Amino acid sequence: MAREITAGITTFLTMSYIVLVNPSILSTPGTGMPFSGALTATVLVCFTMTLLMGLYAKLPFGVAPGMGLNAFFAYTLVINGGVPWPVALGIIFWAGVIFLLVSATPLRERIALAIPDTIRAATAGGIGLLLTFIGLQNAGFVAANPATMVGVGPIDHRVVLTLAGLLVMVWLSRRNNPFAYLAGIALVTAGGWIGGWVAAPTAWLSAPDFSSVFLKLDIWGALKLALVPAMITVMLTDLFDSLSTFIGVAQAAGLVDDKGEPRNLRQGLIVDSFATLGAGLFGSSSGTAFVESIAGIRMGGRTGLTAVVTAFCFLPCLFIAPLAAAIPPYATSGVLILAGVSMFQAITRVPFDRLEVAVPAFATLILIPLTFSITQGILWGFILHAALHAVVGRGRAVTGGAWGLAAVSVALLVIEHAN
Repeated sequence: MAREITAGITTFLTMSYIVLVNPSILSTPGTGMPFSGALTATVLVCFTMTLLMGLYAKLPFGVAPGMGLNAFFAYTLVINGGVPWPVALGIIFWAGVIFLLVSATPLRERIALAIPDTIRAATAGGIGLLLTFIGLQNAGFVAANPATMVGVGPIDHRVVLTLAGLLVMVWLSRRNNPFAYLAGIALVTAGGWIGGWVAAPTAWLSAPDFSSVFLKLDIWGALKLALVPAMITVMLTDLFDSLSTFIGVAQAAGLVDDKGEPRNLRQGLIVDSFATLGAGLFGSSSGTAFVESIAGIRMGGRTGLTAVVTAFCFLPCLFIAPLAAAIPPYATSGVLILAGVSMFQAITRVPFDRLEVAVPAFATLILIPLTFSITQGILWGFILHAALHAVVGRGRAVTGGAWGLAAVSVALLVIEHAN
C-alpha cells in the first residue's frame, strides 16, 4: 500500500501543472471565461475523473483536461470561431456523449483501426506545433506583424524569464524530478513579482467558484449543424489521446493482459468519455488520461489505489485561485513549449519518402497550427489520404473504414462551409 500511495503522490506532482495551465488557457483574453471558475472546473475534472479511473477502471492513471484540446476550445472555437463559451462547453458535453457510445460498443475498435497511424501521428505533431506557437506568443517571442502576419517580438522581461524557466524545467526533467514544471512556473512568477511586472496576490486562498462556469453550458445551443465538425473533432482527438496513452503506457509498464492488450481498456475509455462529458458540465475543455501517469507507475503504482491517492491530492487545489491568478501567462509558456516538443515526436512515425502517405500527414501537421484548428487538419488529412492513394493506384491499400472517414470528412467540410 505504501508503494501505491507514493506512486499516487508522484503522479499528482508530475501532472499538477495542469491546475495552473488549463485555466490560464481557457480564460485567455477574448474567451470571456473567468479564471477562478475555470480553475475550479479543472480541479473538479481532475478529482472526480481520476477517482473514477481508480474505483471503476482500477487503473493507475491520472485524468485531467488535455493539452491541445484546451487550446482548440479557447482559440479555435471561442476566439476565432466566435462560439460563445457556454455553447463551446455544450460541444464538449455532446462530444463526450458520442465518445461514451463509441467506447461502450465494438465501434471503438472499428474507428481505431480505420484511422491511419500516419494521420494520428501527424495530428499529435500538429497539436504540438500549435501549443508551441501559443507558448511563444505568450512569451513575446512571436508577435503580430502587418507585413508577414507574424514576426519576432522584442526581447523583454517575458522572453528572459521564459528562457530561465525553460532551462530549469529541462534541467529538472532530465533528472526525472516531479517538480520540474512547477519549479519553472514558480521561478518565472517570482521573477515577475520581484521585477514589478505583475502584482503578487493580496490573498493566497479563496473558496471554490461554483457560480461562474459550473453547469453554465448551453446544451441545446451546441446542437447546430455547423458545430457538428467541431464535435466530431473533439471526440476523435479524445479517442486518439486515450488510445495512445493507454496502449503506450500499458506496453511500457507491463500493464497488459494475457493477450498483450492494455488491461481494462474498455473501462478506461469509458472513464475518459465521462471525463469529456463531465468537463462540459463542470466548465472545462475535455479531460483525458494523462501520459504523465507513467511517472507514478514507474514508482510502483499498479492498481486503482494509485489513482485514488492522486485524485485526493487535487482537492486542496480548489482553494488556490488567488495565487494561481497572480501567475502571468508567460510563466506557463515553458510548459506549452515542452508539451509541444513531446507531442511533436510522434511525427517520426511518418514515412516521408512515400508521397501518398507524406502529403496527407504533412497537410494535417501544418494546417492545425496555421488555421488554429485541429478540425481542419484531421478532416483534410482523411480526405487526402484516400484521394492520393487512389491517384497513385494504391486505392486498395485504403481500408473501408478509412474510405468511410474520408466521405464523412467531405460531408463535415460541406456542412461547415455552408453555414
